[in-house]
Amino acid sequence: MNNLTDLNKKLIVIAMTSVFLVACKSTPIAPAKVEDKSPSATTSAGSDAGADTGAIKEVAIDSNANSGGDSALKDPNNILSKRNIYFDFDSDAVKTEYQPLIDAHGKYMLAHPDAKMILQGNTDERGTREYNLSLGQRRAVAVKKALNLIGVKDTQIETVSYGEEKATPNCVGESCDKDRRTDIVHQGD
Repeated sequence: MNNLTDLNKKLIVIAMTSVFLVACKSTPIAPAKVEDKSPSATTSAGSDAGADTGAIKEVAIDSNANSGGDSALKDPNNILSKRNIYFDFDSDAVKTEYQPLIDAHGKYMLAHPDAKMILQGNTDERGTREYNLSLGQRRAVAVKKALNLIGVKDTQIETVSYGEEKATPNCVGESCDKDRRTDIVHQGD
C-alpha cells in the first residue's frame, strides 16, 4: 500500500510538472512588417514605376552643429521635431503615412554618423504587462528596421520598450490611440 501511495505521488508530481511546462510555453514573436519604399523596390515591382516615391525632397540639416544640439531637431517647423510614430491596435506594422518622418530622421542620422537615437516602444493599458513589453519592443524594432533600410547603422540606434508604463490611465477608445507609438529620442534631447 505504501509503494502504491509513493507511485501516486510521483505520478501527480509528473502530471503537475507537465501542465506547468505546457502553460509556460512561449509563442514566437512574428517579425515586424516594414514596407520597403525605396525607389529600387517600387521600380522592380512594376506597379509604381515612374511614381514619385520620395515624399520628402530635402531636409534642412545643420551639418556644423554637434549631434546633441542641432537646431533642426528643435525647430517646430522642421519635420525632425516630430518624434512619434503611431500604430494600430495590437499591431507593430509601420504605417506608410509615417515613412516621410522615418526618412527624415534616417537622412539626419546618415548625415551625422556619430549621432545616436533611442526608439522607445509604447502600448496602451490593454493586455498583460509582459505582452505589452513585447509589443512595445516589436514596435521599436519595426521602426529600427525601417531606418536600417535607409542605411542607418545598428550602432546608432538603441531600442527599448516601456510597454504600458507611459500609458494614459484608464483610456477608452480613441484616447488610447496616442499610447500606441514609438518615440524617437535623439542623443542630447
